[in-house]
Amino acid sequence: MNIRVTINGQTRAFDVDPRQRLSEFLRQTLDLTGVKEGCREGECGACTVLVDDKPVNSCLMLAFQADGRRIVTIEGLKTSAGDLSPLQRAFVEHGAVQCGYCTPGMIMAAEGLLRENPAPSEAEIRHALAGNLCRCTGFQTIVAAVRSQMRVRPERAA
Repeated sequence: MNIRVTINGQTRAFDVDPRQRLSEFLRQTLDLTGVKEGCREGECGACTVLVDDKPVNSCLMLAFQADGRRIVTIEGLKTSAGDLSPLQRAFVEHGAVQCGYCTPGMIMAAEGLLRENPAPSEAEIRHALAGNLCRCTGFQTIVAAVRSQMRVRPERAA
């Protein structure tokens, strides 16, 4: 199937297998390996990407369903200078990264929340991250990293 999709700001056309998951397409075809494949059932959140600014488990979406959509992966959050985004830096500064496997999905879920609600409560943060599993950090440092980004985020162009 032919699709046209904008990934991390670049619009391109692709021929995709109609059975291929978006997570596989991003990792295998585009080499965007920040998209992790954990459970392949939508339970762990490691494959979370933004589709039209909303967090989506890319293992549950077929690549052809991305036709005409905007996708942002963890690689697409870097600054124009190639540095970590403020949210990525906050995860490092707050010790919200241990083994790192869940980190891209956690950051993408948090990014989606902060784009929709720049000043979420702790309960809203925990709810937004509920679909992402972490076995290392205990979530306290992750919540602290997200809270540190409230109201300090630069406006993004639509």
